[in-house]
Amino acid sequence: MNEIFEIQQNNSTSILYDVIIVGAGPVGLFLASELALANCSVLVLEKAETSFSSLKKIPFGMRGLSAPSIELLYRRGLFSTLELHKKIKNPHRSANTIQNAPRQVGHFAGLPFYEKDVDSSRWKYRLPSSTETSLMTEMLELETIFTQRAEELGIIIQRGVSVNHISQSSDAVTVYADNQVFESKWLVGCDGGRSMVRKLGGFEFEGTEPTFTGYTALVDIENGNQLGFGRHITDNGMYLQSQPGYIILQDFDEGAFHQSGDSITLEHLQAVLRHISSTNVTLTKVHQSTTWTDRARQATTYRNNRLLLAGDAAHIHSPLGGQGLNLGLGDALNLGWKLAATIQNKAPEGLLDTYFTERYPVGQKVLDWSRAQVEVMKPSIQSRALRTVMQDLLQTQDGATYMAERIWGISLHYPLEGTHPLTGYSAPNFAFEDGSTLVDWTHEGKGLLLDFENNTSLKKLGAQYPYQLRYISIRATEHLGLKALLIRPDGIVAWATEDDFEEEEVKGIIEKWFVKGVTL
Repeated sequence: MNEIFEIQQNNSTSILYDVIIVGAGPVGLFLASELALANCSVLVLEKAETSFSSLKKIPFGMRGLSAPSIELLYRRGLFSTLELHKKIKNPHRSANTIQNAPRQVGHFAGLPFYEKDVDSSRWKYRLPSSTETSLMTEMLELETIFTQRAEELGIIIQRGVSVNHISQSSDAVTVYADNQVFESKWLVGCDGGRSMVRKLGGFEFEGTEPTFTGYTALVDIENGNQLGFGRHITDNGMYLQSQPGYIILQDFDEGAFHQSGDSITLEHLQAVLRHISSTNVTLTKVHQSTTWTDRARQATTYRNNRLLLAGDAAHIHSPLGGQGLNLGLGDALNLGWKLAATIQNKAPEGLLDTYFTERYPVGQKVLDWSRAQVEVMKPSIQSRALRTVMQDLLQTQDGATYMAERIWGISLHYPLEGTHPLTGYSAPNFAFEDGSTLVDWTHEGKGLLLDFENNTSLKKLGAQYPYQLRYISIRATEHLGLKALLIRPDGIVAWATEDDFEEEEVKGIIEKWFVKGVTL
């Protein structure tokens, strides 16, 4: 761990951390671990007294992980600790699914698409050894795993601490929380959609207002058979019962109830359910309930000097399609190594700026994806017509494949300079002749110079950058015609070639991403 400097302020001793992260959810905890892996000192401040919340457990806390998030867990040696997904074979199958029916593998606005229609042969760089494309977990499981990881790396987590003021100078940030004062070189807000860091840091948060109030509730229903199972879009909204008593509602009231702050009473929930479903179902008890909306907003920048945003602090949207967690984890993976290199004075000029230029467009696409789903689900004649068109498209191979690669994150790409079509995409999980795969070589969080042909010049280059890169000369069982790759710490391919190359060309690309004094 880097040396932690002590400073004197207000006659009391405080610690100057490299980074303070506000928010101990999955995004904040994973980012903290990425920074600690790169030898940065990190303090995590969390408003809640405890990580436990019944809303983070099944069924409320269920989340779908996309391919980039699953790769992330493998690359840091954390995937084996996940347990919930082993118990859930196909989360899209409802209780009344007919045996031997086509396997549903996703949906858009509740409209399903099926495995038989997805043409995975189009994804040239997804090998048989590739990690899963999607699976289910819960927020509490992820937070538990990431908390253990953070503690193993020596990260300090303080809970029950509310941030109420921030100030920054040219070289430090001061955080005032309750009666305590904390100091760091950088501050990252991972504190959710109502981020205090975003508000105190003066970030603009632009977007669209809600069209509905969403309800998620666990209830006892006297005559629940009237509802049936699955998703139903009606003339008055949408309701879903995925298992007995677990209901999700969308009431297109422009978010009025959610914004009112009123308590969700049994009588109110029953009235909304009856209105949307056009049934006379009777609720006898509400065990748990919460509301949400489709408000979609995004910070116009993710950085204000020494303040940064990640996860829901940087962007909020409807939870339709479950993209929020994956988007936030992608932010953390992209930011971690870049911020660490900046702190250690090893970053090329402009490296930290690429966090925003790479991640902001990804966030924009997710917000638009959420808005598009809402438009299809609206209780109007126009939306009903659009839904019919979308349903037809999803039953085609082109439509289902497009949906799959978007929802599973397979199409994630950063527009990096380079001529090879793999540049800017996640590195394939190559299987090697020694029985390992690429993810087994990525646990340290370093860049990789992967050499399939024991090239002398690449070996020489690898030796020149031992702190930034890990040089690996190894034979792959299937190398897709590639001779060598340069892979960033976040798993993104910065350079790849199937042809002969000049040593100086590769050296320039390495220095562009890993050497101080070079301008990106």
